[in-house]
Amino acid sequence: QVQLVESGGGLVQAGGSLRLSCAASGRTFSAYAMGWFRQAPGKEREFVARITWNGGFTYYTDSVRGRFTISRDNAKNMVYLQMNSLKPEDTAVYYCAASEGRYGSTSGSSYNSWGQGTTVTVSA
Repeated sequence: QVQLVESGGGLVQAGGSLRLSCAASGRTFSAYAMGWFRQAPGKEREFVARITWNGGFTYYTDSVRGRFTISRDNAKNMVYLQMNSLKPEDTAVYYCAASEGRYGSTSGSSYNSWGQGTTVTVSA
């Protein structure tokens, strides 16, 4: 398993940007597919984005496609989520997750390790 710690959340006005970071431990980080999930107040956790083990493929949920970008730097054991054109509907606790597989999925059950979450609040 891999240990994950998110950072970069905060308060931003609608239309603004934030960059979330996830620091991972473990020599085998590059073998994990990575994902970002979020949980809004009073709602269930939902998939946001995923990236394959080598960064060769990314996938986004429809509501963020074109606004968010997931990336990774395996040499630094880091994964990022660049969030642009933020909307109040993006307000949530964002979680970084790691899958033992190389490709990941949109299902949270496919991920083995989770960070503690970082809070993003977008004001109207």
